[in-house]
Amino acid sequence: MTHPAYDLYSPSERSTCVVFASPHSGRAYPAAFLAQSKLNSDAIRSSEDAYVDDLFAGAPGHGAPLIAARTPRAYVDFNRAPEELDPALIDGVRRISSNPRVASGLGVIPRVVAGGRVIHDGKITLEQAHARITQHWRPWHDRLQTLLDESARLFGQSVLIDCHSMPHEALDNITGPRPDVVIGDRFGASASPALVHEVCEAFTAAGLRCVRNAPFAGAYVAQHYGKPARRQHAVQIEIDRALYMNEQTLQKRDDFDDLRRLLDGVIVRIAAAGAADDHALAAE
Repeated sequence: MTHPAYDLYSPSERSTCVVFASPHSGRAYPAAFLAQSKLNSDAIRSSEDAYVDDLFAGAPGHGAPLIAARTPRAYVDFNRAPEELDPALIDGVRRISSNPRVASGLGVIPRVVAGGRVIHDGKITLEQAHARITQHWRPWHDRLQTLLDESARLFGQSVLIDCHSMPHEALDNITGPRPDVVIGDRFGASASPALVHEVCEAFTAAGLRCVRNAPFAGAYVAQHYGKPARRQHAVQIEIDRALYMNEQTLQKRDDFDDLRRLLDGVIVRIAAAGAADDHALAAE
């Protein structure tokens, strides 16, 4: 299924309660948006989780749907609340309580990309902001919730694996061995410990170093959908971009397919955990 906001890749048969999502890999930049931006077509992609949808493309072959953004993060950020509107960018927005994401230019309609580079040449109207949310943000989240509801109906619970990539430099201040993957569960609030352990073990078994919640514990998606007491779990995954791409040129590494095959084994293990019939992933 294709929508202007997303592509949905469905398995021939749902065999697991797990849903994979890639909210920041969208690269369908509207021509009018690019024309009025201060940035060139390469710079505007610097906040994009490039190719994460490709890395997890094997999910439908293992019984789990994959919803992948078409809408770019620089246009609308699906990992922000719809009310996170930036008065420095959007005319007609009243400044209310302090929000560090909005203050830094990373609201639902971003003002900047990586490195603090300004996207727009001037402000946009509140009507334009609302149109982006109505036409892109809401359809994405409506479809995602529908997928989780289907999992709950079929399997008695749902698991969202929220797939992202992180700049290599984001890990520069990590003490100890540099991790390849950061697992975020909002410090236990968005998923059961059993599920988070299983996700970490899946990456570790594939030979990837895994840490939890630092420096990324999960943002809006994990907070909003992670309701383990209601048997709806959400786990955020951040993969070091240096493992699969050149961050300056945005080109895939020559061994990109090797990592994709490695992650296919991770997908198999996570999907199998979501197919278990013993309620092992239930909230504790």
